[in-house]
Order: sequence, then structure tokens, then C-alpha cells
Amino acid sequence: MLIFGLGSVFIIVTMTLSIGKYWIEIIDKYQEKKELNKELIKLKEKEESLKVDAERLQNPDYVARYAREKYLYSKDGEYILQIPEE
Repeated sequence: MLIFGLGSVFIIVTMTLSIGKYWIEIIDKYQEKKELNKELIKLKEKEESLKVDAERLQNPDYVARYAREKYLYSKDGEYILQIPEE
């Protein structure tokens, strides 16, 4: 009877620890899923922004203006003056 009782206690403890381990894994995966969903939302927003930029870059006037502003290219006879940002 003592052996049966100790065996039962051992089995119960082992199963409880096993179930606890799986619950911890489930909780970790749930937290990871929440973080990945947040990252996915940010990446989708960035993708939309990049699509808009790609569409704008199809317009030659926009590309010319962008190059003049960003890289200080100038037209013939045009002077570029840099004003320091404060």
C-alpha cells in the first residue's frame, strides 16, 4: 500500500510539473505572438509608406525636385545656398 501511495504521488507530481511546463510555454508563445503582431503592424505601415514613395518616384518632376532638395543638385544657372538648421 505504501509503494502504491508513493507511486501515485510521484505520478501526480510528475504530471503537474509537466503540465506547468507546457503552460509556461503557452504563455511565452502568446507574449511572442503579441510582440510579432505589433511588429507586423509597423512593417505594414512602412510598406504603405514605401509604396507611396515608389509611386512618387515614377514622376520625373518629383524626382528632379527631390534630387535638388536632398542632394543639392542645381539647374543650369541656379545657385544653391545652404541655410543652417537651428
